[in-house]
Amino acid sequence: MKEIKTKIIERIKSHFQDAVERDYDYNRLDFSVKKETIPSILFYLKDEMNFKHLSHITCVDWLEEKEFEVVFILWSYTDRLQVYVRTRIDRDHPVLDNIDMIWRQANTYERELKEMYGINFTGLEAPEEFLLEDWEGPPPMRRDFDTREYAARTYYTRPGREDAQDVRETIIKRTGEELPDFAKKYKR
Repeated sequence: MKEIKTKIIERIKSHFQDAVERDYDYNRLDFSVKKETIPSILFYLKDEMNFKHLSHITCVDWLEEKEFEVVFILWSYTDRLQVYVRTRIDRDHPVLDNIDMIWRQANTYERELKEMYGINFTGLEAPEEFLLEDWEGPPPMRRDFDTREYAARTYYTRPGREDAQDVRETIIKRTGEELPDFAKKYKR
């Protein structure tokens, strides 16, 4: 495995000078690159290095640093190796190139990141069609999203919820169990 990883690192670094690698034990490598490098390094990994499978695209919210880190996770069936390609983008104006021309399933991940974090992917097809219907709040997966305040404002006060009950109270009545101490502080 060490030989394969060394060869991959050398090839990536010879084509992408901004790539910074991190070698993990077993079958994983990480590369951090500038956001402008993302489409070309992903094309290269797929077409030239046999990383045919896009496993996932995810996001880390670095609130204190005012950045998002978008992580593309790829798999090579031939080398049995996983590669993470990471990039950082501005949190206040999060824009990244759309890569669904490389892997069609990227469209689903990109729409999820748009909806949940507010990341805009240039040329993204159907960006508004995903999970949150009639959503008017800020992206709910951002670390500064106040879930408790949003739920109190949205779910307990809207018309038709006058008889709403705390689900924990219903369960306690049904089972006779007591609310655990750690959960009591969340009681409304």
